[in-house]
Amino acid sequence: MGNAIINLKHNKHYFNMKNLSEQFEFTPSEWVPFKDKNEINRVAKIKKEEIEKHSNPDFKIKVVPDMDVDYLWITDMFKRIKKASETGERLVMILPNPAPVYRHLARLINACQIDCRNVYAFAMDEYADENGKIAPENWEFGFTNAMMKYFYYEIEEKLRPPKKQIVGFTNQNIQHYSQMIADLGGADICYSGPGWTGHLAFIEPDAPEFQAPLEEWKQLSARICTLSPFTLAQNSLHGCFGKSGNLAAIPPKAATIGPADVINAKNRFDTHAITVHGTSTAWQRFISRLVLHGPVTPLVPESILQTLPTEVYVSETIAQNIETDWSKGY
Repeated sequence: MGNAIINLKHNKHYFNMKNLSEQFEFTPSEWVPFKDKNEINRVAKIKKEEIEKHSNPDFKIKVVPDMDVDYLWITDMFKRIKKASETGERLVMILPNPAPVYRHLARLINACQIDCRNVYAFAMDEYADENGKIAPENWEFGFTNAMMKYFYYEIEEKLRPPKKQIVGFTNQNIQHYSQMIADLGGADICYSGPGWTGHLAFIEPDAPEFQAPLEEWKQLSARICTLSPFTLAQNSLHGCFGKSGNLAAIPPKAATIGPADVINAKNRFDTHAITVHGTSTAWQRFISRLVLHGPVTPLVPESILQTLPTEVYVSETIAQNIETDWSKGY
């Protein structure tokens, strides 16, 4: 009887605690750029079968098998490069840094003997130190270094474009980087994918260098900006930095294109397929929903794509429903 009373008291205490827990409310951390909990809760409930639906018919979202995302990307790049070779038309691309993917593109170019003399490629972003000094091309962890190593130098020498047509950020060109792209008629294609903060390139929602009302923000060009703590955390998991969470390994600032460069591009190709090294764990599962179906705001920079003609490919893993999984615990 005594044990029953103790258990009853314990259970009563548990249920009281449970009721208190259900009433627990909090405001997102000050470090979280986008804090609208109604929108956050709404997009988190978007089911896999709803991902492709969008009110803008020019914003085309497609859920595809995980293994198809890189192939679709390579196919799009190869198609454009091949067309430029055949027509003699100039091709201007803004490129991110999926280093291994470029090796496959180079193999196709070499195998088909595609002349790349009409190709112009601009790196989307590059790291910088605390004083805004941009990482040089020979820094082994830099994006320009990867673009040259895995793309440019993998192409047979006779097929490569002149080296001056493959452009990365430098302290000498940062002030007119956007103008260099504009002088070529703007980018024909801008490739992208959202970071943990919803950044596009290194256009961070919380960077003081990108603070402006939406219409003014849309006109901002390339610049040095301060990286978000969340971006430091995200990139500390990259293989080049040891995939071990070493926050100090990531430079604190970066050079990046601006919203204007993305908006002025003739076409955009956006991919959502980042997981934690092939597992079902993916920070991108939520931010992709916010990017694709949340409000258009500088607080979620990639959301601007919703207003522009864009091809979007979401892997099946990223499209999975967001659900509590207690088997994984904390």
